Amino acid sequence: MKISTYIKIIIAILAAVLLLAGFFWVRDLTKDDHFTLGSDTQINVTPTQIMSIKAIGEWEFLAVNAEELVDTVRKGFFSDDELVRIYYGTLRLGIDMSQLEPEWIEASGDSVMLMLPKVGLLDTDFIDEARTKPFFESGRWSAEAKEAMYKKAYRQMKAHCLTKENLQAAQANGEEQMRNMMRSMGYKNIKITWKN
Repeated sequence: MKISTYIKIIIAILAAVLLLAGFFWVRDLTKDDHFTLGSDTQINVTPTQIMSIKAIGEWEFLAVNAEELVDTVRKGFFSDDELVRIYYGTLRLGIDMSQLEPEWIEASGDSVMLMLPKVGLLDTDFIDEARTKPFFESGRWSAEAKEAMYKKAYRQMKAHCLTKENLQAAQANGEEQMRNMMRSMGYKNIKITWKN
């Protein structure tokens, strides 16, 4: 046989292989099990995201600085003893994320509903004793008398700072912060309710 005959046979075999490969390729394209590219507009809150939100712990929405002047007088036979002290503190208002209910977040599409715990005082140890100053002191005062003054300052700070207005301001700040976080996760319709 001539070389040209060999070349014709090789070309015929290659053509047959290409024809078969083309046939199988077209068949595979027309099957239902092929994949397509697309986008999913559904936003899903993952357990990891929920855990990372809960891991925030205490979330402060408002800090209220307080200063209280507290005095006491002890009547004496010849003269009166007086003690006046100034107490300073910072009351932090917010929510404790560990108080979130198991179903505190419900998401559907680009909408999310949140149920948040009541805003309250985050830390009950808010008086800064290092900054407490004696303003005026006459006579000798026991540790019990000074402790009674501390407790009076504590009650006064709570009464002056845990007002309806401050709690509402803290809740409004918290709602805005939570909305911003949900928007950054892709949610557009955000409904927030607070526990009483």
